[in-house]
Amino acid sequence: MDQPKLERLLRLMKLLTGNVEYSVDDIAERLDMSRRTIYRYIDSFREAGFVIKKSRGCIRLDKESPHFKDISQLVHFTEEEAVILRRAIESIDDTNLLKQNLKRKLYSVYDSHTLADTIVKGRNSSNVHSLIEAMENKQQVVLHNYQSSRSIRDRRVEPFAFTTNYVNVWCYDLEDNRCKIFKTARIDSVETTAESWQFEEQHREGFIDIFRMIAQPEAALIPINIRLGRLAYNLILEEYPLSEKYISQVDESHWQLECKVANLQGVARFVVGLLDDIDISNSPELKQYITNYINQYFK
Repeated sequence: MDQPKLERLLRLMKLLTGNVEYSVDDIAERLDMSRRTIYRYIDSFREAGFVIKKSRGCIRLDKESPHFKDISQLVHFTEEEAVILRRAIESIDDTNLLKQNLKRKLYSVYDSHTLADTIVKGRNSSNVHSLIEAMENKQQVVLHNYQSSRSIRDRRVEPFAFTTNYVNVWCYDLEDNRCKIFKTARIDSVETTAESWQFEEQHREGFIDIFRMIAQPEAALIPINIRLGRLAYNLILEEYPLSEKYISQVDESHWQLECKVANLQGVARFVVGLLDDIDISNSPELKQYITNYINQYFK
């Protein structure tokens, strides 16, 4: 079987065994396939021994089908099981570097709506669901009373991507005519408009560095190369776990961090508190930034 056909079959299987029921027309639209192709693939499932169920015009693969039952038990979780697993994972110490990997693998099982329900609570849940639907339908929205650091006002945007755990949403801002990131917790309410996306070709996610600082799409990144003592090494792994893959050990008591950052603010905040345990001589731009920062407050 050729790879594109296998990929289409797997995508179809995912829809037919998910938490939402779909008609053939719904599936055709979501997978960009013809009805004829979908029926042909469903016949392939049936010939392979899968049981096809039809109800209220919707089609599903029966998880009790021969061959599928074992697979289902391995990869499928109920929503209740997902909540229990999420709580167990969240109870793991934040310093454990496997925690984020476990969360990503668990969350990859669910569609966006189910995933949002297990992560986001309160007022944010409604807003996140509205944003998910707007992304799926490619519609513009209004973020009512968005609280930025400078103002509280409405923002008309085209939402197109979330960051981890729905903390932020990437949008194309129609007022500023560029992609920006908005914190979901700062949105009072989301109003979905009747307008479709107009700037999809410009939708691009920016860069989030290991210190959680954000750079706009296509912004120039800044290289840093700093040496860490044991204290700095332990603290950076605890506070910024994603730094691990950019760190190499120099000797028994020193480590080298070499990566690119969105700006110097995040790394400078970390370094200033550990100046006696970090060597920044190989990063002259960072050294100058910290010098200016210190002089500004200790003239």
